[in-house]
Amino acid sequence: MTYSRISGTGSYLPERILTNDELERMVDTSDEWIRTRTGIVERHIAADNEMASDLALNASRSALAAAGIQAAEIDLIILATTTPDVIFPSTACILQDKLGVGGCPAFDVQAVCSGFVYALATADMFVRGGRCRNALVVGAEIYSRILDWSDRSTCVLFGDGAGAVVLTQSDQAGILSTHLHADGSHRETLAVPANIAGGKLRGTPFVMMEGNAVFKFAIQVLEEAVEEALAENDLRASDIDWLIPHQANIRIIQSTAKKLGIPMEKVVVTLDKHGNTSAASIPLALDIAVRDGRIKPGQHVLLEGVGGGFTWGSALIRW
Repeated sequence: MTYSRISGTGSYLPERILTNDELERMVDTSDEWIRTRTGIVERHIAADNEMASDLALNASRSALAAAGIQAAEIDLIILATTTPDVIFPSTACILQDKLGVGGCPAFDVQAVCSGFVYALATADMFVRGGRCRNALVVGAEIYSRILDWSDRSTCVLFGDGAGAVVLTQSDQAGILSTHLHADGSHRETLAVPANIAGGKLRGTPFVMMEGNAVFKFAIQVLEEAVEEALAENDLRASDIDWLIPHQANIRIIQSTAKKLGIPMEKVVVTLDKHGNTSAASIPLALDIAVRDGRIKPGQHVLLEGVGGGFTWGSALIRW
């Protein structure tokens, strides 16, 4: 039986840090309000000359080093992003070129904040099916460029960053199951409702969000996605060693954990340091927890996320 296992993780955050204190001077908000409502203290902002592919490149190199393989050994690249370098070619193809490799499939996945879970599920199927041996799965975002910095309800939430994993064939189960869902009827609740036609921008090129609706929906479907993963693998919440949620809002994370009966001591929380980095947030948090020694061999790790669309999903991993 062929399985896929995560053999290496990596992450990257831009050098520039934007604190809540700085945001106080930009919009009508306060450090206390941001901390209590979101749990965010600071976020990273990409430099003017940095693109999503550059962030992805740094995270990918770190993941490859951790896996102990060369870029030339990668035979599939899937990159989750909402903020591609250009309309096309895909940011995955650009990343492939920057890694100095070619020939293997490379494509983007657009599922917003659930993007990494979607990309991981897709790569898992390629590896399990024997279509590739080593897959590079990346989440990379530069949300600072699609934010209205005068809108205090959204500009305080997001940051830039990238996370990556190498998924490798194994005779031991690593990715136990993945579960993906979407409901396009909620597409206007969280969106960047803009497009380009005839060389002109049509619509609003900034993040638009109905905060209360997103909050309620997220708590509902995240609980369902976790319960689905547990049921398929005949496990209970108490069997989960680490829950790694999409890092959107501390209240969503706390509420989801409470409904599931998972203590916060078993939840990886990193959004205080990098905010909501959309498709990058789960692999960023995963890499941090792997590198600081919290995640150990044999443990059950559960990933879950929800994003605009709405999209949502989970992935259960035996480390």
